[in-house]
Amino acid sequence: MSLILAIESSCDEMAVAILKDQRELLCNVVASQIDTHRLFGGVVPEIASRMHVECVSTVLKTALNEAKINMQDIDAIAVTKGPGLVGSLHVGMQAAKTLALAYHKPLIGVHHIAGHIYANELVEDIQYPCLCLVVSGGHSELVYMKHEFSFEVIGQTLDDAIGEAYDKVGRVLHLPYPGGPVIDRMAKEGKHSYQLPLPMNDDSYHFSFSGLKSAVINLCHNASQRGEDIVPEDLACSFQEVAVDVLVSKTLKAAKDYQVKEIIVAGGVSANQGLREALTKRSDIPVLFPPMRYCTDNAAMIASAARIMYEHQQFSSLDLMVKPSYDLEMESLGE
Repeated sequence: MSLILAIESSCDEMAVAILKDQRELLCNVVASQIDTHRLFGGVVPEIASRMHVECVSTVLKTALNEAKINMQDIDAIAVTKGPGLVGSLHVGMQAAKTLALAYHKPLIGVHHIAGHIYANELVEDIQYPCLCLVVSGGHSELVYMKHEFSFEVIGQTLDDAIGEAYDKVGRVLHLPYPGGPVIDRMAKEGKHSYQLPLPMNDDSYHFSFSGLKSAVINLCHNASQRGEDIVPEDLACSFQEVAVDVLVSKTLKAAKDYQVKEIIVAGGVSANQGLREALTKRSDIPVLFPPMRYCTDNAAMIASAARIMYEHQQFSSLDLMVKPSYDLEMESLGE
């Protein structure tokens, strides 16, 4: 049996979760800052880290109360070590180190994307070998996993991540931040009536979304110059269908080439209904999506990845440093 307390603070959420064994989640507390950052149209790193400092003790106390346990019961302390905003990461890291030192518990540093991937195991076992499509505000990657905790990045974005492109298109359409969920809802109400380029339409596993984003910006600018009205729902639908098409097409190609048993999706954009519907409909093999509550940043996913690291005795020393930029492949465990 394992009882792992996990802290996630890589961006604008301060979260603490306590996981018993593989799936018994005793608590999953998230303090979101979205209402604050919405005023600025995006996350302000300095504000994010300061707000983390203000609430980390409260979130930790709330989590222990909800789980009805004390720190002596915990087997290990897990924390996101990167990638992410350096200031935000530091707040979670210092809290985790303090707890590990004060209560003599092992420390486990977890890669943020490994956490997103293993959020899926909170509900269902992953079947290996598998292919993971990682889609979020900062990441667009295809990761081949031959076995448990084995990560081979076979494709990635060459510029903007898909979530970043969604948010920038949202700004052009004057939508509230974050724009991704709003565009997803609007796309259902519109029709694909605007011609947009299919980005990185080749045989590689790589992605590129800056051209698609620029095409939307130029389309809106040119329409404004001519005094023409843009139908926001139709543009949202056109943008989403093109973006989703390239994500799904490249994922299915890689899944076939690598002969995987399953496709899993991870990251905040895994909540996108257009992506969920298209990938499920077009795939001939099982597709696993995390529950909506585990798509965005949370500590339950960090605990899920840490559980595997705990079983393999993959502990960190107390001089562990945050890693704002960090290669996922370096986290792989041997067969």
